[in-house]
Amino acid sequence: MDVSRRLTVSFAALTLSLVTACGGGAAPAGKAAETAAAGPYPLKVEHLYGTTEITKRPERIVTIGLSDHEPVLALGFKPVGVVDWFQRSPFSDWPWAKDKWGGTEPTVLGLREDGVKMEKLLALKPDLIFAMYSGIKKETYDQLSKIAPVVAQPKGFDPYAAPWQEMQLLAGRALGKEAEAKQLVSGIQDAFARARKDNPQWAGKTAVAADSFKAGTYSAFQKGDPKSAFLAELGFTIPEQITKQAGTSNVAEFGSEGLNMLEVDRLVWLTTGKEPWERIKKDPVYKELKVAKENRHLFLTYQDPPVGAALSFNTALSIPYAIEQVVPLLKG
Repeated sequence: MDVSRRLTVSFAALTLSLVTACGGGAAPAGKAAETAAAGPYPLKVEHLYGTTEITKRPERIVTIGLSDHEPVLALGFKPVGVVDWFQRSPFSDWPWAKDKWGGTEPTVLGLREDGVKMEKLLALKPDLIFAMYSGIKKETYDQLSKIAPVVAQPKGFDPYAAPWQEMQLLAGRALGKEAEAKQLVSGIQDAFARARKDNPQWAGKTAVAADSFKAGTYSAFQKGDPKSAFLAELGFTIPEQITKQAGTSNVAEFGSEGLNMLEVDRLVWLTTGKEPWERIKKDPVYKELKVAKENRHLFLTYQDPPVGAALSFNTALSIPYAIEQVVPLLKG
């Protein structure tokens, strides 16, 4: 199962008294008039669950989406609370985001498997919550909205399938930095365009990103998932069979009998290290695939170097690093 689909938020301990202690989502009436004239605020943003009003420039942002902190960081805001996807320590040490954090360490609200620890979130007293790459349900959104304004996932997309451009632009609108967000998006799109121009041989070729967490179990990411979307923006085509099987999920899951779906021109494995590489290569079915026999597969790790993590995040911050690292490997 893909790690991005394992994020949950528990509200069993959420009480009215805690919400009151946190200050709620509305600004005090006396301050509203003061902040209305500051910058672009108040402003409203639309997302999957409606419209959120943000009355003032946020100072204590919490991100519960697995990669939401990066679109926020890219615009010069440092979240005070985050979810840790890859158990990176220190959290702020990713090579593409380190300078943006500037030595600041956010509070980790939970790991991807555990979900958000509500007591930690409440203690941070957030004034804005981002839940774009989180797949939260309406009930969760309503509960979080009692604490602070919430920006949910972009509308019109399945959970975890909104393009990085949409999430960056949504973050820009919520933070009063829409023009800057558009400029960031344009710059990244230019970088992809240069990569496609320099590698015309990829046009019309098929590719897919995949992983395997245990023996005999495999996952292939549909075209809307950030990892396969990255490959698509380099010029590759993601097989429709994988996207169809995934359905509303971001990933198609299967056993060894389904490995023929990975018979593509370029196969990119994202794993935790070399042990899964050897296990995958030894699978009797996989060994017979042409993509394996002809060495058209590429193995990337989530750590040291964190190229797989950069593809998984697929944000305006991580994409330049990913292009720099992956393009030469795909050429080889």
